[in-house]
Amino acid sequence: MKHQETISNMTLEQKIALCSGQSFWETKEFRELSIPSLFLSDGPHGLRKQEGEGDHLGLNSSVATTCFPTASAVSATWDVELITKMGEAIGKEAVKLGVNIVLGPGTNMKRNPLCGRNFEYFSEDPFLSGKLSAAWIHGCQSTGTGVSLKHFALNNQELKRMTTDVIVDERAMREYYLPAFEIAVKEAKPTTLMCAYNKIEGTYCSDNKRLLHTILREEWGFDGAVMTDWGAMNDRIDAFKAGLDLEMPSSKGSFDKKVKVAVENGSLDESDIDNCVDRLLTLIERTTRQKSGAVTENVFEDNHELARQIAQASGVLLKNNDILPLEKEAKVAIIGKLAESPRYQGSGSSQVTPTKLVSLLDGVKTYTKDVSFAEGYTIEDHVEEALQDKAVTLAEKVDVVILCIGLTDIFESEGFDRTHMQIPQNQIQLLHALSEVHTNIVIVVVGGSAIEMPWEKKGKAILHMQLSGQAGGQAAADLLFGAVNPSGKLTETYPLTYDDVVNSTYYQKNPRQTPYLESMYCGYRYFTSANKKVRYPFGYGLSYTSFDYSEMKIQRSNKGEMTVTATIENTGQRAGHEVVQLYVSPQTVGVYRPKRELKGFAKLYLEPGESKEIAIQLDTRSFAIYDERQSDWVVESGSYLLQLGANCEDIRLEENIKVDGVNPVRSDCSDWYYTLQGEPTKEDFLTIHEPYPEYVPKTKGTYDLSNSINEMKETSLVCRLIFKGIEKRIAMQTGGEVDYKNPEFKMLMDTSSDLPLKKMPLLAPDQMSFPVVHFILDTANGQLFQGLKKLIKKQV
Repeated sequence: MKHQETISNMTLEQKIALCSGQSFWETKEFRELSIPSLFLSDGPHGLRKQEGEGDHLGLNSSVATTCFPTASAVSATWDVELITKMGEAIGKEAVKLGVNIVLGPGTNMKRNPLCGRNFEYFSEDPFLSGKLSAAWIHGCQSTGTGVSLKHFALNNQELKRMTTDVIVDERAMREYYLPAFEIAVKEAKPTTLMCAYNKIEGTYCSDNKRLLHTILREEWGFDGAVMTDWGAMNDRIDAFKAGLDLEMPSSKGSFDKKVKVAVENGSLDESDIDNCVDRLLTLIERTTRQKSGAVTENVFEDNHELARQIAQASGVLLKNNDILPLEKEAKVAIIGKLAESPRYQGSGSSQVTPTKLVSLLDGVKTYTKDVSFAEGYTIEDHVEEALQDKAVTLAEKVDVVILCIGLTDIFESEGFDRTHMQIPQNQIQLLHALSEVHTNIVIVVVGGSAIEMPWEKKGKAILHMQLSGQAGGQAAADLLFGAVNPSGKLTETYPLTYDDVVNSTYYQKNPRQTPYLESMYCGYRYFTSANKKVRYPFGYGLSYTSFDYSEMKIQRSNKGEMTVTATIENTGQRAGHEVVQLYVSPQTVGVYRPKRELKGFAKLYLEPGESKEIAIQLDTRSFAIYDERQSDWVVESGSYLLQLGANCEDIRLEENIKVDGVNPVRSDCSDWYYTLQGEPTKEDFLTIHEPYPEYVPKTKGTYDLSNSINEMKETSLVCRLIFKGIEKRIAMQTGGEVDYKNPEFKMLMDTSSDLPLKKMPLLAPDQMSFPVVHFILDTANGQLFQGLKKLIKKQV
């Protein structure tokens, strides 16, 4: 133990206290022991430092900082060096503002496109997500600032995120949901890791010793501290045993007495607490030696320009029928409320107050003075005929229409999931109206998640900017007018319709229990394996130039590693970047597995006519599957196709190689996992997973502390009154009216009213105590007098 002397001088009460927060954003300080407090802040795409009243949903004010593109946009750069710079920039701002630990990056997989928080996660591919997460962490930690890799693990939905129980087969967990975290932990050594709210196979992540100790520490070698997401603590005693070091935020010592009693009666070993304290003391050492000398006076100006570069690199050109790039001084009409009032980041805990903000309208005006603007639609999804008519009239007078459409805040946010994949209908109606009077329509799409695009033929060109940060409007203009050549590539599949998504029929069917029937077949792993057509495939993105792939070669080392090389030539008339993607396609006819998986990539810049050689490394893990019987990774012997492509469906070069390993054996499971025909059923799933009981919704008389006010209000007068009180209070915070079309109101209502009772004292200890929570529960179960008796005696 590294800090044995300090720990031996601490009382049991001090050690227990150190392992929970002092306030919403700070850890505890013990001056007499020379233990300082740490300040933590949200920050996957920019710092959200709150100096006043703290909250975890981005409503209260925060200090102005650089708002970079969100993870869904950043990942489209496929640029490890650029993302390292972004992490470093955020780290420098943290140093300047006195933040010790930045809560990020978000590294969860995109299991379904309706997850409300997909904008905050990198990709549907674990290899890419892991490499980009590692790059972000390297950059941020190079400044001496700590990070918190999140949310560990299988946090792939917002609906019932605090109580859902994820049922997942071992191979899917090991091969799809954990590798991004594993890569980030092994390659970047994050100072902290944040556990998720949900359960995995019946055990909350905060209590999950297999997850936090066996896998994270023993198998992966993680040597940092583990903290909870805000309010994610379930059972502090079990959490100590699991290796959960820090409870956040402060719950005013809610668990301290129980923990002390557990030590005194022998049900909790004091050494478990000592180990947590030791790791927290190491964390303090690591994150209180920040490099203040590296922060310049112009850090915010410099970072604004970096945000612009990242947004330029993340813009994905989806379509171009010889209209882009636009001529400077072209006569242009900018149409769309989102062009004037940009949606540049998501809602919730990652919401940043930007240092400045450039809209698409602002950006286009730097390239042409002959520009006019019409709103065309309202942010609320209802048609305003006058606005639409004005936009159509304007469109008839110009050479080119630039229409900005996409998802609004009410369509995607932390706290709730989307209900469909469409953009607002008033925007679609406007597009149809414009297409009747103009053929030169350039569509600029904004939004942090995949969308249905049945209207894509209405545009001559489509540039997808996603959520591109505070400089996104200027970056979009740079791309539209050809100052920069688009190089972004999608990092999630855009299906034709949501119905084509493998888990579309059961994703939200029973949110308290979430069986991953599809196993590891998510995103392109499903679409390519099922031979299902998509709108735009994973890895897709156009350029103003063209590239040729040739001379693919494979060199093997004695250790089983290999290097794949190829020559890439710019055969067009403009300089540009290309992202070369390496997929491994097994031909072993052994266990079920995806048709192809990304195992390497390289991004390079080429002048017209220039060619360069790329080299991508593969190791044995690139070919491996997880063998449950051996609890280890194994490689099946046989043939594998190594495929170099511009996206997962555009394979330019391939070579068939032989790899030595174990004898391939077909999995003893349902044929669905080989054919992917139709949709998987529970019966199919039980051939790869142990039987499990179906979740039965609680009813009056059986409610427990995992139930919420929202779940109990129909059968409990007290809960109905509390629900109405929550509505009234949140309405006062968000404009004065109960309005479920207001994104802030909806996010707060969904989060607050659906908060499990047990979490209420953890997130608001000054407003809600455990005795009051138990009183609410007892009354909801029809036991009013028992609840009153407990409340009076303050029994829990």
